[in-house]
Amino acid sequence: MEEIRIWCENTEKEILVPMGTNLKDMEGSQYPALAAIVDNKLKSLDYKLINPHNIRFIGYDHPDGRRTYIRSLCFVLQNVIREFYPDKILWVNYALPSGLYCEIREKETKEDGRPMVYFITDEEIERIEKRMREIVEADLPFKKKMLSREDACRFFEDKGQTEKVNLMKTIGRFNYNVYFLDGQADTFYGPLTLSTGILKTFSLMGFNEGFCLQYPMDGDAGKVLPMKRQSKIATALKEHSDWCSIMGVRGVGTLNRTVLFGNIIDLINLSEALHERKYADIADQINSRKGSVKIVFIAGPSSSGKTSTSKRLALQCRILGLNPKIIELDNYFVDREHTPRDEKGDYDFEALQAMDLEFLGRQLNELLAGKEVEIPKFDFKEGKRTFNGNFMQLHEKDILIMEGIHALNPAMIPGVDSSKVFRVYASALTSLSIDENNNISTSDNRMLRRMIRDNRTRGISPEDTILRWQSVRRGENRNIFPYQENADAVFNSAHIFELPVLKYYAEPLLRRISPSSPAFIEASRMLKFLDYIIALSPAEIAAIPPTSILREFIDGQTL
Repeated sequence: MEEIRIWCENTEKEILVPMGTNLKDMEGSQYPALAAIVDNKLKSLDYKLINPHNIRFIGYDHPDGRRTYIRSLCFVLQNVIREFYPDKILWVNYALPSGLYCEIREKETKEDGRPMVYFITDEEIERIEKRMREIVEADLPFKKKMLSREDACRFFEDKGQTEKVNLMKTIGRFNYNVYFLDGQADTFYGPLTLSTGILKTFSLMGFNEGFCLQYPMDGDAGKVLPMKRQSKIATALKEHSDWCSIMGVRGVGTLNRTVLFGNIIDLINLSEALHERKYADIADQINSRKGSVKIVFIAGPSSSGKTSTSKRLALQCRILGLNPKIIELDNYFVDREHTPRDEKGDYDFEALQAMDLEFLGRQLNELLAGKEVEIPKFDFKEGKRTFNGNFMQLHEKDILIMEGIHALNPAMIPGVDSSKVFRVYASALTSLSIDENNNISTSDNRMLRRMIRDNRTRGISPEDTILRWQSVRRGENRNIFPYQENADAVFNSAHIFELPVLKYYAEPLLRRISPSSPAFIEASRMLKFLDYIIALSPAEIAAIPPTSILREFIDGQTL
């Protein structure tokens, strides 16, 4: 049999293998590997080698290894729910700090379109987890088979998974890859592990009307994510999920139908009206405390639309008779030579110590006392604070609006009266799903926003955005997410219609990335995700109002 040359990055060896060899049979696959990257493309371990390749086996320490593990674990959960509740449907809704939030739903919906959730008991959750562990212990194989669209749709219609059927019908492929486990079938938008035996670390925890599927921690695959009761974020995600259902858009399939049937402009208008109502509600909360609150802090992860949120919130406050004044927290950086450095020796501009906390606290207290202060301007080119005669004083109806990554951290202003501060957390908390058992990552949504904006306004290539994203995420995990629950209000900046908009702008950018680039694997994953979404036309995008938060990223904003 003809042999082919393979370079294995794990072993740093070039080896000869017979053509048609599976990845799992190669030297280096005992990593323990969950999947492999073959010529910068993600592959399952049953992939057959036909040509010379560059291969890297990946485990749980790689983002795509984690996704492979979690997808496989979801299939095990799906099988148990079908076994125990054959007349109901599992919905994998969205990610919470403690894991994936799941619900068991009835096939019927409420009169307003919201799902009818089956209230599961702790005893039932224990029984489900026990059965999952039995399946893991049995080390059952995952198998993939190509089905025609008609056969796949017929199967999932019988299971009551209408969103999966809608998706298949709207993207119009003739055939679909369907995975099988112990006679049950499902679709996943990425590879699975070879079998269930490797999925030993997981747990189920009751939460709200459903439960969390807890998977291994990033950095310690032997322990599940710790339990965190992030009730404010969970409430915001639940509200968005219910609103999507009321609008009749429960997944990408029905969103595609809305686009295809020409109803997307109505959905744009409704979604923008929802945002306007949320801004007004937060302004009302601030106004109700106008006797005490004088400072509004806004924080959130990258590309959440914090700048637009601060401007729109300021407009709503003005309607109520308040006089908002906006100050950029970035102007309170320490001079460059005093900036702390990270473990690599680079300046760490995201560290709390990169800000002059003593000076910030002093100026805020002086403003609260009615004194006039000169607001600084930070010269990023020179790395120094400057003053140019910008004096400010707070009068009776004045409030400060300040936006920055540390705005929810109490350590930022330890000497300022907390009763004078109102904190807002802004993030794009999408709870729209691809289908019943494939959720959409809020991080992916934000990365697409950032890629489009940075390429348009800063000349940053899509490749650079992707390569920097993990560093951005680490900063968020350190400086933002631990303080979410400190917010007095949560603003969800996600729009139900935005993925078809982002696809229009992001897809051409992603296709520019070379197959030899280290960003290509992530670009390929994002392109595969966007392939399930029908993009809006320029005429439909023109219907997005100039004050929309999306205009911050795609251009045309008038705020």
